[in-house]
Amino acid sequence: MWLLLAFVTVPLIEIALFINVGGAIGLWPTLAIVLATAFLGTWLVRTQGLMAIGNLQRSFAELNDPTEPLAHGAMILISGAMLMMPGFFTDAIGFSLLVPAIRSGVFHYLRRRVTVTSFSMGGSQTTYNTRTHAGEDVIDGEFSEVDSPSDPSGDSPRNPSLPPSGWTKH
Repeated sequence: MWLLLAFVTVPLIEIALFINVGGAIGLWPTLAIVLATAFLGTWLVRTQGLMAIGNLQRSFAELNDPTEPLAHGAMILISGAMLMMPGFFTDAIGFSLLVPAIRSGVFHYLRRRVTVTSFSMGGSQTTYNTRTHAGEDVIDGEFSEVDSPSDPSGDSPRNPSLPPSGWTKH
């Protein structure tokens, strides 16, 4: 329902803003502003995206929780999509998501609303917010790696003429 409302509301807001801004400053200045914000937004998204990738790589190298750098990267990606759409409302949302303080605020808001039951990285396991809600199904399991059976000649049953699947270590 919210997605349908957004698909109807956002274009109506954009049309109203185009009419008002175009009426106030004219057609060509309005189009110039839309193009300028697209180019400026592309440059800002690229520079901030590279910084976000660097922060993500640093968190992986230091074995820190990569949640925040991933969230910042996702918001920068959404910002780029918003800035590529022609319009003043989507540009305002896109530029606001490029402000690190606003991204941090959105991240902390979402973090309060999402429950992570466990996080594992680098061989150690840390459990966060293990709140369970009544009626929630939890599936717990273990796995062990099993070697595939070999035929009498000692060869693997995999067809050697086929390329590796990407899911196996062949």
